[in-house]
Amino acid sequence: MASHRRPKQPSRTRVTVLTATAAATVALTSQAAHADPKPTTSEVKAKVDKLYHEAEKATEKYNGAKEQQTKLKKQADALQDKVARGQDDLNTLRRELGSIATAQYRSGGLDPSVQLLLSSDPDSFLDQASALDQLTAKQTESLQKIQAKQRTLAQQRKEAQGKLDDLAEVRETLGRNKKEQQGKLADAQRLLNTLTAAERAKTAEDEQRAGRAAGDRVDLGNEAPASAHGAAALQAADTRVGKPYDWSATGPDAFDCSGLTQWAYAQANVQITRTTHTQINEGTRIARGQLKPGDLVFFSNTTHVGLYAGNNTVLHAPYPGAFVRYESMNTVGSYQAAVRI
Repeated sequence: MASHRRPKQPSRTRVTVLTATAAATVALTSQAAHADPKPTTSEVKAKVDKLYHEAEKATEKYNGAKEQQTKLKKQADALQDKVARGQDDLNTLRRELGSIATAQYRSGGLDPSVQLLLSSDPDSFLDQASALDQLTAKQTESLQKIQAKQRTLAQQRKEAQGKLDDLAEVRETLGRNKKEQQGKLADAQRLLNTLTAAERAKTAEDEQRAGRAAGDRVDLGNEAPASAHGAAALQAADTRVGKPYDWSATGPDAFDCSGLTQWAYAQANVQITRTTHTQINEGTRIARGQLKPGDLVFFSNTTHVGLYAGNNTVLHAPYPGAFVRYESMNTVGSYQAAVRI
């Protein structure tokens, strides 16, 4: 007799798994069909250049905060030293007043007014005119000195604490700027890692073409420097060609952009400030057509600086992974301003 049993229905769990698998397959197929094409080498380079620019901006912020930290530390140390010396002076004045009391005690008993003086706050004591009448001129003078010293110490302590508070805030800013800079550089490296070996080789070749290696001959024309300082600074920077870019470095074996210009001018016995944002306010602002070798040239919203070398060329520390080099101003970035030191 034939069997008429109904076919076994698939379990609910099996249906769910099959449905999910089918959905995932469709989704993957859809994603593959609509996936963004792999960026070209030039597109990757453009994104990397943008990240380097943003990293350099964070670096200059870091440099500014670092410079501010150094100044605040010196100011706080000086104020704390003043407080310590002032406290020593105050202790000396109190010992002198104690000597007066001791002398009075030995000569027949401690004057009640001096006793009150030694056990009270001088500010409140001096407000008591009747008590002042009972003091000798020497006692009054000692008390007034103590009062003045205490007031000075209180003000100095307040100033010192203010500097320490500012210092703590600047240190937090330093941390944020450093984290931002490192994040941008990490993003740039991840992008570079997406390139094939051949693409990386081409990028390196383009990089070499953009700059000049230490031994290459550079046509700088015959432009004369506007000052002996500018000539000396450019000559000093030329000796650093081939040295690596390193964020927040000021030489002599590695530099960031403003670190190089500051170091170069220091060799010419001219002290300029640390960051692009402050260097642009030094010296005399000049037009692009007035550029002479040794002048400072600023690019990309004052986030980058180099030394003009002649023939539309700058000598600068470009960005991470590159070296101090001569480069056409046309490839450095958007020109912003120039300054003659």
